[in-house]
Amino acid sequence: MKRVLALLFAALWISGCTVDERQANLEEYTIAELQTLMADGRLSARQLSEYYLERIDKIDQHGPRLNSIIELNVDALSIADALDRERRESGPRGPLHGIPVVLKANIDTADRMSTTAGSLALEGHHAPRDAHLVTRLRDAGTVILGKANLSEWANFRSNRSSSGWSSIGGQTKNPYDLLRNPCGSSSGSAVAVAANLAVLAVGTKTNGSIICPAGINGIVGIKPTLGLISRSGVIPIAHSQDTAGPMARTVTDAAIMLGALAGPDVEDAITADAPQPLPDYASGLREDGLADTRIGVLRTYYGAEDQHRVRDIFDGTIELLRANGAEIVDPIELDPASMREASEASSIVLQYEFKADLAAYLERSGASLQTLAEVIAFNNEHADRVMPIFGQERMEAAEARGSLNDQEYLDALETSKRITREALDNVLAEHRLDALVVPSNEAAWMTDHVHGDVFKLG
Repeated sequence: MKRVLALLFAALWISGCTVDERQANLEEYTIAELQTLMADGRLSARQLSEYYLERIDKIDQHGPRLNSIIELNVDALSIADALDRERRESGPRGPLHGIPVVLKANIDTADRMSTTAGSLALEGHHAPRDAHLVTRLRDAGTVILGKANLSEWANFRSNRSSSGWSSIGGQTKNPYDLLRNPCGSSSGSAVAVAANLAVLAVGTKTNGSIICPAGINGIVGIKPTLGLISRSGVIPIAHSQDTAGPMARTVTDAAIMLGALAGPDVEDAITADAPQPLPDYASGLREDGLADTRIGVLRTYYGAEDQHRVRDIFDGTIELLRANGAEIVDPIELDPASMREASEASSIVLQYEFKADLAAYLERSGASLQTLAEVIAFNNEHADRVMPIFGQERMEAAEARGSLNDQEYLDALETSKRITREALDNVLAEHRLDALVVPSNEAAWMTDHVHGDVFKLG
C-alpha cells in the first residue's frame, strides 16, 4: 500500500510540476514557500490568517458569495499569535506550523464553533471534545480558520439533492463558474482551497465526497485507506466506508497533510492496523518515482465517455505517465455485473450503518436529538426551512432498516467487501500492476434546484 500511494503521489506531482503561475500576492503559495517566508521573518501566522480571513469576507461572504465557509473560528487570530510566539521562542513544530486550515462542518471541534453537518437539526451543537484528527492538526501547529459548508448530512438525506447545499449554509458555488455545481459532499472544503480561502482543508468521503469535489474544482484530494485516519469525532454515514482526507492545491501539500492527519487512535480500533511508524508520504515525490512501474488504465469508469472534456485530458495524462517511466497496461477491465452487485449491496450497508452510527454519534456527543427518527421528525416539522428544494428519502429508507445484527446487513456487507476486494486484487495480480489510473468524474454540471444533481463520479 505504501508503494501504491507513493506511485500515485509521484504521478500526480509530475503531472503538475510544470505549472507555476500565481498572482502577485499569497495566492497559490505552497506550504514550503509559506514556511520560508515565515522562517525569514517576512510573514507571520497572524498575517497569513488575516490574509485568508479578508479573502473569505471579500469573496465568500460578499462579492460572488461562494458560501464555502459555514462558520469562522473567532479564536483563529489568537491561535496564530500563540504560534508566532512559539516560533520565535523555540522554533516551528514542523511543516504545518502556522498554516491555515478549514474543516468540513461534520468534524468535531471543542471550541466555540459548532458541528452541524450543515443541518438545522444540529444548529448550535457543540462537541465536548476535538475529533482525533483535529487534535493531530492542532498538535502539528495549524490554525483552524473555520468550518466548510457541505452537502447536508454528507449528502445522505435525499436521492435528488443539490450537491453543496445545506439548510444552514445554503448553496456552495463553483469558483470557476458560479452557475455550475462544486460537487459534494466536501464541496465547501474543495471550494475554499480552490478559491484561495485557506491553504488546506479536510474533507470526508464515503463514496465520492473527496475525489469528486477535488476534481470538479481543480485541486488535489486523497481518500486514504480505511483506518489510516481516525473516524472518532466525525459525524458518520457508515463506519465500513467513511474516512477523512486532505484537500490541497498541490500533491506535495496534500501528502504533508496526510502525514499529519494519520495515526492510531485508541477510540477507533481500526487505526491499530495503520503502519507504524507512519511513512513520510511527501518523500515519495520524486521525478523518477514512476520508473519500473506498471500502471493499468481503467476506461469503463465514470466520466470516461466524456470525449472532449475528460477523455482527451485523461489520454494526455496517460502519455505523461508513460513519458516519465511508467509501463502502461491499457485497457484494464472490471466485470460490470459484479460491480453493480457490489454497488447494490453497498447501498444496503450504508442504510443500516447510517441509522446505527448516527445514533451512536448523537449520544456520545450529547446532541439534543438522539436518533435518526428524531432527526427525520425535526426535518418534517421544519420542512419549509430544511427541505425547500429536496426531501429526506435516504434518511427514511435508512430508518426503515433494522439493526446491525440483521442477516440482510451481514450478507450485504460480506458481498460488497468480497466483490470489490476480489476484483481489485485479481486485476492487480493478473496484470502485475502497481496501481490503476481512472478518470475521477465528468465535467461540472449546472446547479439545478428543481431536478437535483445530474452527474457521474468515481
